Amino acid sequence: MPSIKDVAELAGVGVGTVSRVINNHPTVKPETREKVNAAIKQLNYIPNEVARNFKMQKSTMVALVIPSVWHPFFSELAYYIEDELDREGYKLMLCNSGGRPDKELYYLDMLNQNKVAGIIGITYNDIEDSVSTDIPIISIDRHFGKKITCVTSDNYTGGRIAVRELVKVGTKKAAYLATYSDVYSEVELRKKGFIDEAEAQGIEYIIYEELDAVFNDEKYFENFFKIKEHQDVDGIFANTDLLAANYIDKAKQNGLRTPEDVKVIGYDGIQDNKLFHPILSTIRQPVEEMARMSVKLLLRKIEGEALEQEIYRIPVMYREGETT
Repeated sequence: MPSIKDVAELAGVGVGTVSRVINNHPTVKPETREKVNAAIKQLNYIPNEVARNFKMQKSTMVALVIPSVWHPFFSELAYYIEDELDREGYKLMLCNSGGRPDKELYYLDMLNQNKVAGIIGITYNDIEDSVSTDIPIISIDRHFGKKITCVTSDNYTGGRIAVRELVKVGTKKAAYLATYSDVYSEVELRKKGFIDEAEAQGIEYIIYEELDAVFNDEKYFENFFKIKEHQDVDGIFANTDLLAANYIDKAKQNGLRTPEDVKVIGYDGIQDNKLFHPILSTIRQPVEEMARMSVKLLLRKIEGEALEQEIYRIPVMYREGETT
């Protein structure tokens, strides 16, 4: 990997001159700037961002802490966050926590020590006492009590829409499927919306949840299908698309066809590729809007601006597929 010394040697200037060009110092002559930039391009030199930040006492690095880079929702969110940061001249540092609280705390400690410009984070763990507001933070789906701004989709309305759509296609008994964590997040509002709309519609409903920390999909659905009162459920609202897809697979193994015997709606809208079948009916989260809003709000915080809201909820939409 080429160094700043290599650039200086190729351009025929001192290392200090290269540094001034990289940092857009106004005293550098235009012809010198051209020579240095040509050398940077020829060598494909990438400046040491950390060293530059230390000298300038200003970071252009924003960290994104997510539970899993494998999950389609989180990876799509990361894509749009990086794109928006790039537009604004910032770089992304991706921190994949695996959903582990110890790893999240490690990252938070590291980020505080290295003074990144800001953090965008998604956590469903009980780490609130360790979250500092010394660095600007935007939380997604989780509202902390320390004036940390939260960006989320309208989970409550999403739950109500799901029930209305199930009723439209003939559902008489609906089930809400979910996993839960030990701490409250905005995702819980999907269940509340489901319950309120089921009661408003006058249909029978059940709630089936298991603790996320011990979630095993085989055991989860084995437990679900062996309960007698679940046998006549004809409508499912799963609180994620992955859980909905899992249900469809396990229902088939239990002799249930989708949508003939049971209608299924998920939440997230991660399945955009029409090569996948069946195409899932889902409550689509506005992932791109959530990502870009998170970045815009964080940059306002970085500039010292006070935000007018603690929670920003973005509307969702129903996307009909082949499972209803």
